[in-house]
Amino acid sequence: MGYGERSGGGGGFRGGGFGPREMHKAVCSECSQECEVPFKPAEGKPVYCRDCYQKHKKF
Repeated sequence: MGYGERSGGGGGFRGGGFGPREMHKAVCSECSQECEVPFKPAEGKPVYCRDCYQKHKKF
């Protein structure tokens, strides 16, 4: 392999030097279950737990 080539398949982001992600407590807008999200929830924007998010994401 030469310079600039990547080894391995399409992995995701590796937290190079950033340490663990800061998690924020939130309440799911759909099922009202308490959950943690990797971003600071914005007022007025819906936040979904993992299960409800899977139902809402559009692919």
